Amino acid sequence: MAQAPSCGGNFAQFLQGVKAEAMSRGISEEVANNALARVKVDNKVLSRDRAQGVFRQTFLEFSQRSVSANRMQVGKKKMAQFAEVFARAEADYGVPAPVITAFWGLETDFGAVQGDFNTINALATLAHDCRRPELFRPQLLAAIEMVAHGDLDPTGTTGAWAGEIGQVQMLPRDIIKYGVDGDGDGHEDLKKSSPDAILTAANFIRALGWRAGEPWLAEVSLPDGDFPYEKSGLGQGMTLNDWAALGVTFRNGAPSAQNLPADLLFPQGRNGPAFLVFPNFSIYLEWNQSFIYTTSAAYFATRLGGAKPYDAGNPGSGLSDVAMKQLQQKLAARGHDVGKIDGILGGGTRAAVRTEQLRLGLPADGWPTEELLGAL
Repeated sequence: MAQAPSCGGNFAQFLQGVKAEAMSRGISEEVANNALARVKVDNKVLSRDRAQGVFRQTFLEFSQRSVSANRMQVGKKKMAQFAEVFARAEADYGVPAPVITAFWGLETDFGAVQGDFNTINALATLAHDCRRPELFRPQLLAAIEMVAHGDLDPTGTTGAWAGEIGQVQMLPRDIIKYGVDGDGDGHEDLKKSSPDAILTAANFIRALGWRAGEPWLAEVSLPDGDFPYEKSGLGQGMTLNDWAALGVTFRNGAPSAQNLPADLLFPQGRNGPAFLVFPNFSIYLEWNQSFIYTTSAAYFATRLGGAKPYDAGNPGSGLSDVAMKQLQQKLAARGHDVGKIDGILGGGTRAAVRTEQLRLGLPADGWPTEELLGAL
């Protein structure tokens, strides 16, 4: 029998290849058959994968919608309800309650909205599809392993369209590697058990490189008058001491470690909210690569920790989708690496904007404007 292709081709033959690989990893034939017996291609999953919405909301739009009064209220109740579990999470993994709770709230509204796609079908569909099989085939095999452990029901377990499961939306390989039985029932059930979800998230965040006892984001105010905006952005090599010397002050109390690396971020330009972010902010970018999502998640965590709402300021509305693409084309023509011309203000585009603003004598805050577009 010919070896099953790694993606595409006859779906039944593809599943036979997955079954053979699972059995080579120690999964019994009975479990493999049970896991794959009723699997089918889910065309809704493929539609979602093909039409992933690009993240076009501004920071103010997304953060004000996602960090709502209701989410704040429920988040604080959850931290009180599971205080002992959160204390264990911080003691064992170094991750404080607000950080976990913010992800919990943004991902699933604290478990209320976990997704209704059959997990095995979703993973098999994406593993068979030839767009990203190298990502999803290992996740499908991990899901079969979860079936063997009794932690996944092939017909009953549902989640997100891309295969994430549970209250904090994690993929099967991460659940197997970082799963924690928080309630002592012998299983890591991230769908139904909040203690399992909380402690598994803490273990996963620690594995991403979380630095215990350190901040992640803090809102700041800038001094009046001239300011070196070109020093803003990630990876500029500044410290808290450096920013203090430039007159930057904290709205919610300053961290104690003055030599801590710190980057100044303007999610919506110098006239909007301003934040210093610290090494732990990189963990947010590991969790989700969207700059707006991660900054909002980090801000949400500070609010749950007692910080007051940010000063929204009076930022400009930014560029339209068409204008942003025009800007990216002009930046690319000048030799900047902005990635795909997609109208999204990502890290590469922000860095290129800052460089061109500095060259043109404009305030180099990384926020694109019609003035910059015209000057280019």
